[in-house]
Amino acid sequence: MSALSPPLPLRPGETLGILGGGQLGRMLALAAGRLGFDVAVLERDADSPAGRVAAHVIVGAYDDPEALKALAARARVVTYEFENVPAQAVQTLQQLGVEVAPGPEALAVAQDRITEKQFLNAAGAPTVAFRGADTPDEAVAAAEAMGAPVLMKTRREGYDGKGQRWIEHARDAAEVFRALGGRPVILEAPADFTRELSIIAARGRDGATAIYPLAENHHEGGILRRTLAPAIVSTALAEQAERIAVRVLEGLGYVGVIGIELFELADGRLLVNEIAPRVHNSGHWTQDGCSVDQFEQQVRAVCGWPLGPTMPHARIEMLNLLGDEVDQWARLAHDPDSRLHLYGKRVAQSGRKMGHVNKLRPL
Repeated sequence: MSALSPPLPLRPGETLGILGGGQLGRMLALAAGRLGFDVAVLERDADSPAGRVAAHVIVGAYDDPEALKALAARARVVTYEFENVPAQAVQTLQQLGVEVAPGPEALAVAQDRITEKQFLNAAGAPTVAFRGADTPDEAVAAAEAMGAPVLMKTRREGYDGKGQRWIEHARDAAEVFRALGGRPVILEAPADFTRELSIIAARGRDGATAIYPLAENHHEGGILRRTLAPAIVSTALAEQAERIAVRVLEGLGYVGVIGIELFELADGRLLVNEIAPRVHNSGHWTQDGCSVDQFEQQVRAVCGWPLGPTMPHARIEMLNLLGDEVDQWARLAHDPDSRLHLYGKRVAQSGRKMGHVNKLRPL
């Protein structure tokens, strides 16, 4: 990459870098291709879903200095498909003159659940009550102070229900702490919610925002199973969610697409469960429900392009295909109201996300 490279926006024919080669990276790469960009993927697996649709594949660890140099030589703008990117990787790329979006502040907030909750509350985005614990004794004390049941999660990592356990009795907190690896944890009060919602929002480099309608989510075993969007909600609830999204985006100085998971309470209030500084599973409905989906929106935002419209043109029921459910592809392909999205993963392990199907419904 030359020091004389022109400023943003990134022009068609240039290269966008992506850290991570999974399904989100694959769908980002496909969206970037539609806009005329080449894509360079940095991924440890030489045969990754994203790598197989990219123009360039760099095989290496995400914090490998030589791999990052190779990525910087290809791409002057880099984004990522998952929030556990090592902070050092972002710093190295920035030192090499690469634009990385979303920025390091969003990563720092999303990678630590206590930091995340503190940020959200400070930004005026309410959450459940919480406490941190670094030792078994602290975990017991926190559970006693909050009152069981409480949900214990590792402060870092964990997804799709992993790295978390419910505590029914405070005295069990020490045992659960050890079962989660003896690492620092957060204890969260239960949310007496009526349903789980999410909102996908984007912020461009010029500060403009674009917000998709709310989606209603249904989980099984900690994994998102089904999304209905646009969700049937009141104007007041939609406006409340949009206010939360704008506060989060502006509070982080964010560039890119973000997923914000929400709990709707019986009294109509919304609590933020967590944020994901990336495209999000619950936003897959936009691929067939909106003219500009979340993946193209991410590419537009990080490359300095104008954000696209977010108005829906159909109601979508998105179903995740887990494990060998992907074998239903032939039947689903026959359905005129279904749009099939498969991730190209080689092995269909139980509970593994292998693809999704968007079923079209009238608005």
